Amino acid sequence: MSVKKLFDLSGRTAVVTGGSRGLGLQIAEALGEMGARVAITARKQDELDQAAAHLAKLGVDASAFVSDLAKRERIPALVDAMLDKFGKIDILVNNAGAVWVAPAEDHPLEAWDKLVNLNLTGTFILSQQVAKRSMIPARWGRIINVASVAGLMGSDPRVVKTVSYNATKHGVVGLTRQLAAEWGEHGVLVNAICPGFFPSKMTRDAMDTINKFVLELTPNRRLGNEEDLKGIAVLLASEASRHITGQAIAVDGGAIVI
Repeated sequence: MSVKKLFDLSGRTAVVTGGSRGLGLQIAEALGEMGARVAITARKQDELDQAAAHLAKLGVDASAFVSDLAKRERIPALVDAMLDKFGKIDILVNNAGAVWVAPAEDHPLEAWDKLVNLNLTGTFILSQQVAKRSMIPARWGRIINVASVAGLMGSDPRVVKTVSYNATKHGVVGLTRQLAAEWGEHGVLVNAICPGFFPSKMTRDAMDTINKFVLELTPNRRLGNEEDLKGIAVLLASEASRHITGQAIAVDGGAIVI
């Protein structure tokens, strides 16, 4: 098989949660450019409509589904709707998530519950539904969990104090490895991308104050941009990754090595 064919996603159906903006939309662009038809999900219809129109202008076959993955009882119906439309789901990118900034000693429990429910439980339930109902029967699937370098180490409190975010992203990395262990025999590969600091709506307020400090801690002396997750997402979604599973790959300019 040629290298181009290994990365070709023609005929594949990809679902990207939190796909209406930021990192999720960038990943949707990449998968669509490589030939996949893309379903994006998010909570807000207007943002989804704008994102779908943007993808269409790029030549991507895109559909939008309103969903709130924090409401776990609605996830099966979301999968119903996508399977009714596409017949299968080959690639699932679990990107939807939230962050809460507060010192650990003062972190509100309701915020802890919110992040566990969305970042971790929602990711598990959607993965479970998609794998059981589409990928395992087809004996082919790719699940990409967007974790964080905060799921690989503790965060310097001079940069951020995000105990619930770190805990849930560590959970996502552990979930990735266990699902990979259990589902590999079915042809379903599960990996995690662990971004460092990428400018986005979720990180914008923090970056205004810690930009210089983060750059000093990053060997590449740059932040992630709108193209830096695209290559790894295509790799992990494609046939080129067929011997890669259970991995948590940092995309952070080398910050984790310091």
